[in-house]
Amino acid sequence: MEIIVADVVVLGSGIAGLSTALECAGQKVHVITKATLVSGSSSVWAQGGLAAAIADYDSPKLHAADTLHAGAGLSEPEVTEVLTEEARDAVQFLADIGTRFDLDSDGNFELAREAAHAHPRVLHANKDATGRELVRALALAAQRAPNITIHENARALKIDLDANGAVGGVVVVEGDRLIFFQTRAIVLATGGAGQLYRYTTNPPEATADGLALAARLGAVMSDLEFVQFHPTALRSVHDPLPLVTEALRGAGAHLIDETGQRFMVPIHPAAELAPRDIVARGVWSALAEGRTPALDARAAVGESFPERFPTVFNGCMEIGIDPRREPIPIVPAAHYHMGGVSVDLDGRSSVSGLWACGEVSSTGVHGANRLASNSLLEAVVFGKRVGQSILGLDHTEPPLPNPYHNQDFRLADDPDPGLVAEMRTTMWDLVGLVRNEAGLLEARTRFQSIYETAGPGRLRDRARICWAITEAARIRKESRGAHYRRDYPELNSELKRHSRTRWDSTADTWAVEFEEELVPL
Repeated sequence: MEIIVADVVVLGSGIAGLSTALECAGQKVHVITKATLVSGSSSVWAQGGLAAAIADYDSPKLHAADTLHAGAGLSEPEVTEVLTEEARDAVQFLADIGTRFDLDSDGNFELAREAAHAHPRVLHANKDATGRELVRALALAAQRAPNITIHENARALKIDLDANGAVGGVVVVEGDRLIFFQTRAIVLATGGAGQLYRYTTNPPEATADGLALAARLGAVMSDLEFVQFHPTALRSVHDPLPLVTEALRGAGAHLIDETGQRFMVPIHPAAELAPRDIVARGVWSALAEGRTPALDARAAVGESFPERFPTVFNGCMEIGIDPRREPIPIVPAAHYHMGGVSVDLDGRSSVSGLWACGEVSSTGVHGANRLASNSLLEAVVFGKRVGQSILGLDHTEPPLPNPYHNQDFRLADDPDPGLVAEMRTTMWDLVGLVRNEAGLLEARTRFQSIYETAGPGRLRDRARICWAITEAARIRKESRGAHYRRDYPELNSELKRHSRTRWDSTADTWAVEFEEELVPL
């Protein structure tokens, strides 16, 4: 096995991972990505923008208020304040490295309004291809940085801990190379878990790898039950489903059924601009009732569609839909995981030497329901905070000797596609937009069985994380934000608490409980 000594190893090359790497100036940083540097991360797929209170009529406090409201009581006020107060600096950082944000006729940042935002504060780049532009700028900066080495088409297999339970290194497979990176600092920036669901807007790489790596270390996870379903994915045979950006509804597009009726109007005062969980369940209910939901942008966007929303326009035209002249067929799809590895304000996990940022982490800012366009902002703000935290480490401590002699590395094997499809369908049917006790118990039994019969590898990892999300959803006997229980449809004020989930390796099962203190107002 090849050995490489590194100051920092970043697992993931999306916005969070690259922001972290760039902040670690002067450190020997190795970035590990499953695909190529500018593909594969969910960041690249992000059509929506980056929220930041930079207008004269806006403020970080107003942005924070909208975030707390959308979070349904579980967004942490202190973390939310950090996010919104540091938003302006995040935008400046991105502009400084060459991000080409959309500008208005006066040369100022063009700001749009999206669902649950009280004011226009969402910056876009290349219209509806914001994530791709941010990754382009960050990747170019990383390639130019002499201290950063990029490892493409590589996969982390196992993180090793020393005798004191602190990070000592990580095994990575890169082509036919098996590499042990000796390091005291590992950053999980591996993205989300959308590919655990049958219908998702997430790329094939979003298979909860970071959660699986953290689980095997016994790291504490938070709020795993909160999965956000985007209300408007393009109904098609594609996997993943193309996203129909939130910005269309912000521009005035309406949700209608086959009769032309706006079905969100009687559901919520804000109709199409209600929080995502409410809109997603509205679309899901329409489908369950046999109706055909669609997004009608003919009047709001019309002939300007190709210029204003080129990504959506091209996706629609590929399946024979001209959004200038007909409604866009839609379906909800798994989009973003609010839960993840529990971290503090600097991205530190419960395992010494392990940080997490971006979608794989749970900072506490998104609560039970992420506010639109806060995810790209969080990736930059907390990616930079992780980098700043790591700069304070003492990297003179001798690295851990290579402990891998006779290890089984079947974790690189591809899992059985039939079982993967079965688990994705189970997650969609029983752990999806609408849940209940019977369905969650059935799902838990299925995932536990697959976990117990699978050998070491990615199939077992996938089953273990599906099981964790299911169990966290089962113990939350209420409906809050993106988590909706048909058998417990009301909010329970006693459950205004974060769930904590941890893999118990001794008992070979998940331990899930609620933290003792209520989330502050």
